[in-house]
Amino acid sequence: MAVRWLCSLFGKPFDGGKRMDHGGSQEQQQHPMEQQQHHPAMLRLYDVQKEVSALGPQVCTFSGLQNEREYKRMERELTRLLLEVDQVDTEGRAELQGARKRAAQEVEGLLRYLEENATHPSRLAIEDLSTAARQLVDERVVEPQRAGGVAEINDELVDALQELVLRLTQIKTEGRVPLRKARYRALTRLCAVQDVLEGRTQQQTLSLPLSGETHEAVHRINQVMVKVSMARSQLVALLMGLSGRDSCAHLSRILMELQVELDALDVSGNAAIRNYRKQVVEEINGLLKHLDLEGEGDDTRRYDLAQNNSIREIEAVRAHVSHLREGVLRHCAAGDLSFRPKAELQSLLTHLDQVDTAKNPCIREARRRAVVEVQAIVTFLDLREALVCRQPGPAEHPAHRAVWLVLGSLSDLQAQVLGFDGKRADKSYMMLEELLTKQLLALDAVDAHGDESTKMARKQAVKFAQNILNYLDMKTDEWEY
Repeated sequence: MAVRWLCSLFGKPFDGGKRMDHGGSQEQQQHPMEQQQHHPAMLRLYDVQKEVSALGPQVCTFSGLQNEREYKRMERELTRLLLEVDQVDTEGRAELQGARKRAAQEVEGLLRYLEENATHPSRLAIEDLSTAARQLVDERVVEPQRAGGVAEINDELVDALQELVLRLTQIKTEGRVPLRKARYRALTRLCAVQDVLEGRTQQQTLSLPLSGETHEAVHRINQVMVKVSMARSQLVALLMGLSGRDSCAHLSRILMELQVELDALDVSGNAAIRNYRKQVVEEINGLLKHLDLEGEGDDTRRYDLAQNNSIREIEAVRAHVSHLREGVLRHCAAGDLSFRPKAELQSLLTHLDQVDTAKNPCIREARRRAVVEVQAIVTFLDLREALVCRQPGPAEHPAHRAVWLVLGSLSDLQAQVLGFDGKRADKSYMMLEELLTKQLLALDAVDAHGDESTKMARKQAVKFAQNILNYLDMKTDEWEY
């Protein structure tokens, strides 16, 4: 394969140098191109190309940073090959010089690709968020356990982790495999930590372990529970790269040994103890499922979500939503409010709710965004209908009337937002953002004079305006899978 690649540099087919004319020796009958293929310089370039072909896939899927051992190894190997190419003696022959130049360009291209991905702003952003997650988990979970205390798992910690997950899903990868792979690895580990901590939160609410006096097997199960708690902390440390000594394989062996110990217990005849053992076994199984992450991300199907069936389902729904949105806007522009596909939109929401996200944060985010797109059309239709059906009485509070005037303006602006298909740098985007902000200021200036219905209407109008702004922001944030 390497030989064919170098031969292609000259635009000639490769025949392996084995052609012979009638009765003549191979050496005597060789074409000049064949002689060139057997030139020492060309043979050396063939050898270099074989090594480059072996390194290429490794470089193209490397998702680490410059300070990692694997990066330094590949950089060292490529630099060595570049020096070897440079030292090839072409004897001043143009064909050999061209072959050497092309070989050097390929090696330089791999070096450049390796460095660009390892130093890409998105890769550094992934690392910064991963570091923030490690610091948070180390401070709140791992360190208290190592000090002999108990980690405090509360909503604040769970929310902080969820915020980091959301920020990771929003990092742009530009379709680069190494960046997708790095983001996927960071997300899978952080989501696994979330699962482990959520399981632990649920366990803290249970009235277990049982008293050791109930049955002789309970004392053994209680001892296993203590070991499982320690293993849970070790797993969190492993997932976040905070454990230098343990490995996933070692921890897996420990947990499987605990399962064997539990299976050997005789708990027949006591339903409470059987349920207790079952609960601990399920806890162990929950930890074991997260121990296969060492090879996670090597299969491109895991992080190339464009090929994911759930993403395809979501995209199909989005295409349907886009068609309905165009129809709604077209009919509204013509003053026709008879086109109200709310039942169809509701069925799409039900469909999205049934999409399997496999706990993948990127798929969850894709589904959430599709839901927002559907809800934006539903709220637009609801407000249009409310404006048409509105029949204000003579005793209507002036402030209440002012809120409805703002809602009328918001409905017109929402139609423009629904139809907007530009970028944040566009003048139309900035105009829409400014007009929506003015409507929020107009609502803020409404004085309800203590009228409760007006207060409630103003509050709902403010929320409605903010939702339109958020939707406009979502449409232009260039999010990717």
